[in-house]
Amino acid sequence: MTHHSLKLYDFHVWANQKIFDRLKELSEDIYEKKIQSVFPSILKVMGHIYVVDNVWLDVISGKKFDEVYALGERLKEQMETKKIEEVETMFFDLSDRYKVFLNREENMEKALVLETPFAGRLETRLSELVQHVVNHGTYHRGNITAMLRQLGHPGVMTDYILYLYEKGNKS
Repeated sequence: MTHHSLKLYDFHVWANQKIFDRLKELSEDIYEKKIQSVFPSILKVMGHIYVVDNVWLDVISGKKFDEVYALGERLKEQMETKKIEEVETMFFDLSDRYKVFLNREENMEKALVLETPFAGRLETRLSELVQHVVNHGTYHRGNITAMLRQLGHPGVMTDYILYLYEKGNKS
């Protein structure tokens, strides 16, 4: 049986694709348009989700947090110049790396110890970190939906239940 964390991660990829599909239906300027919101543009939100997803993959792969954080800061700067199509490709290359890593894992409940300068030490499980990545993405996809509405465009529904219905109807 497949671990629930793998299904949650698949939902994360599905929901990100729904957002990209919606953004590509709109004019290119919407993606970079400055807006008074949680983030100054949808580009910044997408960049944030991507950088954080990268950081957590590196952390669960065993890299030290300060090294990973520095890499994340450089990646954040690189995201500033990307177009929506490039960002979409980057997201799905990253999701492929996640899937390879997660599918190789024999124990999704294995213990991990995190050490961060801002939060200290945490004993957790791999499955909880996957859930964090998914929850983080869900939160910020909600930001994007609110920003789209603020800009006069409908968002797209990315609820987990819709993912379940869509996946269930394709089985």
